[in-house]
Amino acid sequence: MLMSMTGFGKTTGTYQSKKVSVEIRSLNSKSLDLNVRLASTYRELEAEIRKIILEQLDRGKIDVNINLDSTGDTKNFTINRDLANAYYEDLKGVNELIGEQSHDYLSLIMRMPDIYINEREEITSDEREWILNLVREACTNLNSFRRQEGEALEKEFTQRIGEIRDLLNEVPKYENERIDVIRERMRKGLEELNNQKYDDNRFEQELIYYIEKLDVSEEKMRLANHLDYFLSTMALPSGGKKLGFISQEIGREINTLGSKSNHAEMQKLVVDMKDSLEKIKEQILNTL
Repeated sequence: MLMSMTGFGKTTGTYQSKKVSVEIRSLNSKSLDLNVRLASTYRELEAEIRKIILEQLDRGKIDVNINLDSTGDTKNFTINRDLANAYYEDLKGVNELIGEQSHDYLSLIMRMPDIYINEREEITSDEREWILNLVREACTNLNSFRRQEGEALEKEFTQRIGEIRDLLNEVPKYENERIDVIRERMRKGLEELNNQKYDDNRFEQELIYYIEKLDVSEEKMRLANHLDYFLSTMALPSGGKKLGFISQEIGREINTLGSKSNHAEMQKLVVDMKDSLEKIKEQILNTL
């Protein structure tokens, strides 16, 4: 089943006093372009988080945001009491030295450097697994979004391939007419160049040789095979790159068909085929 490279997945959870949200956004890219932004508390888990993303999201331009909020049940900082006392003694000494009146030093002390101590807790194995499970869940939600978008892509591709096939089926009705036009054009050209009577048998031999060069039987067969191959490949997982290669082969056969057509109505069919193929190529860029 097809999947889009575009998607969004989000999940949230609470562990003790910590509330964590994981958001993952994905856009189209030829390879994996991964950007991870996470709270400093979980910085040590970045390598494991990246590994999970690589395993579950394949490719795309992927932005991961992991935000941490406290529920207020615990405090993350304490006051460095020893340092605060030292600041107080220094401020008091300077104040007495210059002869100023006593002052409320607390507001000054609380703005001094390193007055707060960050009480960073070690991540337990349970919390580590909890965070990684949140990342996995966000990946699952993103892939669910991608599958929904992939259903739309599948309908689009099926419609466009059907359009090309219908146009291909119209080609044979112009092929006999094309031969008659070519025969008459060559005969008229010979008559204009030389009024003398020419050998009809030799003329037919030259005509057959010329028509063989314009024969499109192989191109029609290969194009039909490529269309079938495209449809069957859509059922494969992560087939976006392969679909891109197949669409290139479809384009080559359509171009060859156009160069050999030598008929106005056939060339119109070719133009319409190219239009449908171009719409396929635009959407393949967003196919996983």
